[in-house]
Amino acid sequence: MKAKSTRQKNIIVSVVMGSDSDLPIMAEATKILEEFGIPHELFLTSAHRSPERTARFAEDAAKRGVKVIIVGAGAAAHLAGVIASQTQLPVIGVPINATALNGMDALLSTVQMPGGIPVATMAIGKAGAKNAALYALRILALEDKKTSIKLSDYIKKMAQDVEKKAESISCRKS
Repeated sequence: MKAKSTRQKNIIVSVVMGSDSDLPIMAEATKILEEFGIPHELFLTSAHRSPERTARFAEDAAKRGVKVIIVGAGAAAHLAGVIASQTQLPVIGVPINATALNGMDALLSTVQMPGGIPVATMAIGKAGAKNAALYALRILALEDKKTSIKLSDYIKKMAQDVEKKAESISCRKS
């Protein structure tokens, strides 16, 4: 999967990855953002391998109009915390299952931020990336009526899908 250009205008959600190998997981977040028509970008940086790049990104994000940052990282997964320490924007962490520990190391690293450095932490992997985008939408919906309506419709559709599946199952005879 190829990343799209990150130099779009009016970006309000930034989807950040610690490695290009995280893209298949973080694409779940971008799919949701695209479905809702939310301007977003993909940004690659590393808390350990490119700390200056990471600091510049975090410090400049709000100035560029970004309102929410979604960060995926595996292993030690310091990226979300490093970014959160350098911005007042909401940061949502997505632990990536990139090691033999199947993402548990990333989950614990992401959720264990010191007091004063909040990072909302989602589930490990693709479900976490999808939920991170939906959580970002909930934040944006607080000030954007159009997003709020779309989100409400999305939630109603999920419930309707469950009803349809339940009817399908209850119609079967053993």
